Amino acid sequence: MTATPEADANADSPAPRRSVAEALAVYLKPRVLIVLLLGFSSGLPLALSGSTLAVWLTESHVDLATIGLFSLVGLPYTFKFLWAPLIDALDVPVLSRLLGRRRGWLVFTQLLLFVTIVFLGLCDPLKSLPLIIFGAVLVATASATQDIVIDAFRVESLEPSEQGAGMAGYVAAYRIGMLASGAGVLFLVAWLEYKGVPRAHVWMWGYVGAAFAMVIGIAASLAAREPAAPAAVDHSHNPLQRLVETATGAFGEFLARDAAIVVLLFVVLYKFCDAFAGALTAAFVIDIGFDKATYAAVVKGVGLAAALIGGFAGGAIVRALPLATSLWIGGIVQMVSNLTFSWLAVVGVSVPALTVTIIVENFTGAIGTVIFVAYLSALCGNRAHTATQYALLTALAAVGRTTLASGGGFIAEDWGWVTFFIITALAAIPSLILLWWLQARGHFKALENSRKN
Repeated sequence: MTATPEADANADSPAPRRSVAEALAVYLKPRVLIVLLLGFSSGLPLALSGSTLAVWLTESHVDLATIGLFSLVGLPYTFKFLWAPLIDALDVPVLSRLLGRRRGWLVFTQLLLFVTIVFLGLCDPLKSLPLIIFGAVLVATASATQDIVIDAFRVESLEPSEQGAGMAGYVAAYRIGMLASGAGVLFLVAWLEYKGVPRAHVWMWGYVGAAFAMVIGIAASLAAREPAAPAAVDHSHNPLQRLVETATGAFGEFLARDAAIVVLLFVVLYKFCDAFAGALTAAFVIDIGFDKATYAAVVKGVGLAAALIGGFAGGAIVRALPLATSLWIGGIVQMVSNLTFSWLAVVGVSVPALTVTIIVENFTGAIGTVIFVAYLSALCGNRAHTATQYALLTALAAVGRTTLASGGGFIAEDWGWVTFFIITALAAIPSLILLWWLQARGHFKALENSRKN
């Protein structure tokens, strides 16, 4: 932990081997493994109200403009900071008494996700599109609430030396959860169709299968140890007073920082180009002529391997380089990767071209995600407000995936896929301008000091 590059250079050969062994051993600690399993539970619901739902709607012949607008069902991820203080300040009746404050909230949100995912699967876009919207919003709301609790649990349960490993494992398992609800559900739906299950029922069973995958997160929550309650929580106050104190303390402390508004704007825009393209990736692949099985195998299957490698690459970049430099690398590679989709739109239905495109997109996207999560974690230096502040930051980061990306379908219909993905690449430029401004102002110096402590 305290070794310097100079010390590493002068060390004999056995020391690096012990250091590597210790670095790998941290991933096997029970606390880190619990966080890893919770990462799967966190990643699972996202595709069910996003890319998987987009494929379902595309097969149901819903128009592209409407599918693009469906990204708005993810608004709970944007506004989750509004009820994050509620989770910090209050307990869940019965469950918190039996399991503890954080574990009670974890199990509650996971059971809620099970119910809402099944409900969404029971809906039919051919009969009632508004009901599909309502179900998707319910899933997104329960998922966003679970994310708040998991972030708080991760910060409070892991030692400082375990936070990096916990974050890396969480991101990798999050991707696997998305794979399960993306490729997993699509493979299940395709297999059910092959077995002769009526098309009107296959998507329902796909979503029921995804709901039962929430058992992994529930088991992790039950097996976990409840972290000690933060010192800032005073249960002698009435619930409303605790709620007000938690909210005002967390938001007030952050907004009092230098250039706070610019920092928040940067958080909104950094992943926007990636989210802008990602909102219609599934619809794009199906629309240009690929079938569901190919989409699942290449986009989600091969893409997962690229994403996992990219995640470790992003972690290595964060450890080796200053935070600002890492953000520059992540921002640029994300921007360039979007142009590969324009190339695929020109090439057309070609599995090798699709494979190259998805490998590039997932590899660079994972690099950007890990670097961005490291930045958000560094911003949450006050442990008394970590859960609420992290919820605020991740909610703002979701603005790109929801509100700002919602008009993508109109652009794709009017301008075509080639121009659409060029526009998504250019959408990265504002965030790079803000990154330059924050770096020139010295914003990252204090963050670098906090990361070393």
